[in-house]
Amino acid sequence: QVDRYLYHLRLSDDVLLDVMARFQAEMVKGLGRDTNPTATVKMLPSFVRSLPDGSEKGDFLAVDLGGSQFRAHQVKVFDDGKQSSQLESKFYPTPKEVTQGNGTELFDYIADCLLDFMETKNLKHKKLPLGFTFSFPCKQTKLEEGVLLAWTKHFKVRGVQDTDVVTSLRKALQKHKASFDIDVDVLALVNDTVGTMMTCGYDDQRCEVGLIIGTGTNACYMEEMRHIDLVEGDEGRMCINTEWGAFGDDGALDDLRTEFDRELDLGSLNPGKQLFEKMISSLYLGELVRLILLKMTKEGLLFNGKVSTALLTKGKIEMKHVSAMEKCKEGLSNTKEILTELSLFPSEEDCVAVQHVCTIVSFRSANLCAAALAAILSRLRENKKLLRMRTTVGIDGGLYKTHPQYAKRLHKVVRRLVPTCDVRFLLSVSGSGKGAAMVTAVARRLAAQRSHINATLAPFLLSLGTLREVRDKMRTELEYGLKRETQAKATVKMLPTYVCGTPDGTEKGKFLALDLGGTNFRVLLVKIKSGRRRSVQMYNKIFAIPLEIMQGTGEELFDHIVQCIADFLEYMGIKGARLPLGFTFSFPCRQASIDKGTLVGWTKGFKATDCEGEDVVDMLREAIRRRNEFDLDIVAVVNDTVGTMMTCGYEDPNCEIGLIAGTGSNVCYMEDMKNIEIVEGNEGKMCINTEWGAFGDNGCIDDIRTQYDKEVDEGSLNPGKQRYEKMTSGMYLGEIVRQILIDLTKQGLLFRGRISESLRKRGIFETKFLSQIESDRLALLQVRRILQQLGLDSTCEDSIIVKEVCGVVSRRAAQLCGAGLAAIVEKKRENQGVERLQITVGVDGTLYKLHPHFSRVLRETVKELAPQCDVTFMLSEDGSGKGAALITAVAKRLHNVGQK
Repeated sequence: QVDRYLYHLRLSDDVLLDVMARFQAEMVKGLGRDTNPTATVKMLPSFVRSLPDGSEKGDFLAVDLGGSQFRAHQVKVFDDGKQSSQLESKFYPTPKEVTQGNGTELFDYIADCLLDFMETKNLKHKKLPLGFTFSFPCKQTKLEEGVLLAWTKHFKVRGVQDTDVVTSLRKALQKHKASFDIDVDVLALVNDTVGTMMTCGYDDQRCEVGLIIGTGTNACYMEEMRHIDLVEGDEGRMCINTEWGAFGDDGALDDLRTEFDRELDLGSLNPGKQLFEKMISSLYLGELVRLILLKMTKEGLLFNGKVSTALLTKGKIEMKHVSAMEKCKEGLSNTKEILTELSLFPSEEDCVAVQHVCTIVSFRSANLCAAALAAILSRLRENKKLLRMRTTVGIDGGLYKTHPQYAKRLHKVVRRLVPTCDVRFLLSVSGSGKGAAMVTAVARRLAAQRSHINATLAPFLLSLGTLREVRDKMRTELEYGLKRETQAKATVKMLPTYVCGTPDGTEKGKFLALDLGGTNFRVLLVKIKSGRRRSVQMYNKIFAIPLEIMQGTGEELFDHIVQCIADFLEYMGIKGARLPLGFTFSFPCRQASIDKGTLVGWTKGFKATDCEGEDVVDMLREAIRRRNEFDLDIVAVVNDTVGTMMTCGYEDPNCEIGLIAGTGSNVCYMEDMKNIEIVEGNEGKMCINTEWGAFGDNGCIDDIRTQYDKEVDEGSLNPGKQRYEKMTSGMYLGEIVRQILIDLTKQGLLFRGRISESLRKRGIFETKFLSQIESDRLALLQVRRILQQLGLDSTCEDSIIVKEVCGVVSRRAAQLCGAGLAAIVEKKRENQGVERLQITVGVDGTLYKLHPHFSRVLRETVKELAPQCDVTFMLSEDGSGKGAALITAVAKRLHNVGQK
């Protein structure tokens, strides 16, 4: 008969898994912007973005309102490498006239208690930061602000709901400031659950869930920012205060609620609200037991059917009675003693039945709590995309601490419901007060950290005015490079390419193209068809250039190139054909004609000897002669930038600018012959290879170069040269990032202040990692994995900072590149003498193609700095290969026209 009463309180694992799924659905609803208003589980953002990392230090105050007593604490956090802290507390009663009076009285009482505590501890003359633990549902828009949504736990103070409780506390403290000489700065508003997580998080950095099971019940956990629609931003994590007590307020648990649950709810201060809490928390379990015992007695199943005053009196049976009666080790003596005190005079059978009721009621509480906690743990594991997860749950609350069986039951059920999570349950020793101090300490650490990071990255943030200055300086340098008297001293060399036309569609034939410009070398066969079936077909083979050849002798380099050509010709079966060849040579060359190019200086890590000042076409011809296996008609030596322009020009006749934004950085454009003083003739146009990477080598942009740019320059193969390229090209951006990361680590702002061996290695941070890290689609977890691949053991906070550093460096690169390009398009507009210029820029390079934001920032900058130019950006399909063949074809066509 007893079991018949208790049947609906027993929950199978299948039912608990169902509750777990329902709660997970409610969590998703609470996190969504559109669904949150109707969600019962409010999933309130706490604006706590970081767990303690052990570097916190200082003296803090905390006040804690929410339980049966008000508490004031002083917390000392020591930076001694042992993560030690010291807590001193004082407890104050919370009389009914305070908990059910008006708001002014409540906050004046809190201020009075705090003042008393500070006097006791001789803290009156110190300026201390304060954390305010306020254990009621609040809507927060920042860490130090919270609007009360509703009172719970028998609190019903008038005039506080829908107001900011921090402002109310500050006003109350302000009244005391002048008369009692106290100066307290409220830095953080914290829920007791969050405080519990932070307290345990100080001792165990795996702790990312907080749980309260006492007078009230609640849970919080660290959620990924990208899932929190209610807060701007996608980076990092934030602690979410679930306020799970209201789970089921919409009827989602009606099938599990018994007649006793309904009766208890109707008799409560807030009928229809906090229904899950009323099935779990210690505030209600004693009352639930009373209602069950009352009905059983009325039906003659207990106490010979005699209903005593105790059974009729609401609140007479408390949780302490239930806990005591469940102490099975003491047999039935405890139960008999308690029931006798309540004037119930039980038989032995009555004691067994009552003990059974208590066990089933508290067991159901532990089961439901376990199901909701399992839902949170399961979500955490899914967020991290782990097959198995190790984590820690910080716990506080009287029910968990004092009930003889509760903790064991909870642990067992959680592990059964989420077998893929290895969960450690850590009891919060110092409670939510220390947690509020820890939140305040973390907030102060993060504020100081943010200030240092901002100062470090500030030189990379270029104003519009600065970018205009860069544009104007670039324009000046372009003019210097074009004029005969200044060209010799100009840093931007403005090299004539002797490419005097763009494709017109009549080009045709078979051409070879060579492409040397990085660590790989390509040989291509390009077949061009003209007319209606106009097309370009390409066949190519890639060969590596080992470092010892890149930095060996010129003869070795060109012999290696010819060896690669021989392999390709044999591979394609065309060794006997004497084909016209275009040589893409992506290094600064001074040309005297289209097939003569004297190397000005190596860039991009090349350092082969006996090449600078030599004609690279002659060196290639010499190497072909030395091999004596085949002959080629070398028609054109081409810069990759020119090839890019020509490739796009084949598709769009409006393309008169070529841009490379990859390993290196450069631009070419069609300049009016009359402006090119170093070449004879005034008719038509010629493509100018600006070689703008050397912009700033004369010191004209030293004002925007940072200490990190200087470190990268000094450690490079060509110190003092290609300064603009070192700020804008893919070859150097990763190295700039590495230098910043080293500095931030030295300042103790990253990687726990430890510089790993891998971070010391030059070149470890390749630009491809910047592109991956900055990808919008990449969760921070994946960023951490990339950093782990690089041997950098990072926390979530570290990953956010690394991502920010990458973003700042690549954004500056794109802006500087855009400022330079704006100077070129403005020059083109003035050359044409038009009010508004329509022009296409052909672009190639991995930075432009693969980086998630570079191209957008570049386009935006050009638009901002050259508002009278409508610039279309066209992605080049293999400029250095196809482009070289097209230049060769155009040169052949123009040569044939000249002969005719």
